Amino acid sequence: MLLGMSSTLTTLVSFVLSLDHTLAQWVATYGAWALGLVALVVFAETGLVVTPFLPGDSLLFLTGTVVAGSSLNVQMAVVVLTVAAVLGDALNFTIGRHAAPLVLRLLHGRWLHQSHLDATHRYFERFGGSTIVIARFVPIVRTLAPFLAGAGEMAYGRFAAFNLVGGVVWVATLVYAGALLGARSFVREHLTLISTGIVLVSLLPVTIAGMRARLAQRRTSRRVEPPPSQRSSLFR
Repeated sequence: MLLGMSSTLTTLVSFVLSLDHTLAQWVATYGAWALGLVALVVFAETGLVVTPFLPGDSLLFLTGTVVAGSSLNVQMAVVVLTVAAVLGDALNFTIGRHAAPLVLRLLHGRWLHQSHLDATHRYFERFGGSTIVIARFVPIVRTLAPFLAGAGEMAYGRFAAFNLVGGVVWVATLVYAGALLGARSFVREHLTLISTGIVLVSLLPVTIAGMRARLAQRRTSRRVEPPPSQRSSLFR
């Protein structure tokens, strides 16, 4: 589990390190169409359970920074990316509602780690339907929450309300933060470092939950482990 988490973290960091330059190139080359490319990434991260490694938080922040320094409109970016985020969660919910057993059977242990599923379940146990909003700011859980909501038979109307609120708050918060803070010279000069920090901080809840689950499993295994005298008798 910890090895899988480390691999995910390495993938995220390596992608983020060049993300600011990539976004700037997209905007310079494609203009407003660059928002469509960013929207596809946001849609994939929220809509497909196999792409939880995509860095949604840092991507939105950097989009706000890059867009604010170009001729593109920040408000238009917020609208386009909010639509992508809401549609992505809606697709993920639908997949969970109609194909959860098949998806879990095919992807469990490879693309879907049990520790990530357990962490998402704990969010639902603690926050209920509000998890759909809260999970927007927690990588991996963000991708799995709508899928498990669909699999758990949450009413679609209730899910849709949380989905809309969460999508608007998540996208607007990070894009506008990028646009406002990106005007500062310190932020512009340290974009890569700041983006990496966003990834690391946003991954903390899942990392901590995974470590707690691992420790709990070890404690449980120690409790059920028979004493040495009984263990030796098992092989007689």
